[in-house]
Amino acid sequence: MTSQQDVLDTLAQVARAMGNGHRLALLERLAQMDAPVESLASKTNLTLGNASQHLQQLRRAGLVTASRSGKQMIYRLTDERIVPLMSLLRQVAETNLAEMERLVSQLFADDDAGGAMKAVSRQELLAGLERGEVVLLDVRPEEEYAAGHLPEALNIPLASLETMLDQLPRDREIVAYCRGPYCALSHEAVMWLRERGFQVRRFAEGFPEWKAAGLPLG
Repeated sequence: MTSQQDVLDTLAQVARAMGNGHRLALLERLAQMDAPVESLASKTNLTLGNASQHLQQLRRAGLVTASRSGKQMIYRLTDERIVPLMSLLRQVAETNLAEMERLVSQLFADDDAGGAMKAVSRQELLAGLERGEVVLLDVRPEEEYAAGHLPEALNIPLASLETMLDQLPRDREIVAYCRGPYCALSHEAVMWLRERGFQVRRFAEGFPEWKAAGLPLG
């Protein structure tokens, strides 16, 4: 007969699968777009063998699924609710772990003390978009942008900013975004553009959180 402990033990399989930084990195990548194991391994700095092992553990826990396309296995998240689950994990850690607070503060340690670099919240961004006061800048690679992006966002990957500055307005605020709260791409873009006189801040979240919230996509 099934007991409550049996249910909790099965639930713990999901927790164990998420209890590894490399597997969280793989989930973050899959929150951007479906991808083959070769691409995931390259983008998370794992060997092909290690990436495959981590993906199999995520698959057994029901967090990812895979289907064959030619000779490749394409992985994807099984459920959009995985993104808010990861966001909740992040929020609990930031609130209750001093080490997490210290690491996050160091991640963006060069934010200016005056608050000009303070990230834009989801509510603030929605209000700015509704008033037509904000231009969205997606600094992720083109393939990630093509898989999904915020509405009417310009896609200028970080490495291409210098050659595509003429596409950005100087009379409106720019909000840059990338893969999520800890993604450095948008932060680096904001720093670089501010040095060149643009009005720009970064979105506090990223594409996966926006999509998981059921907000409009481009």
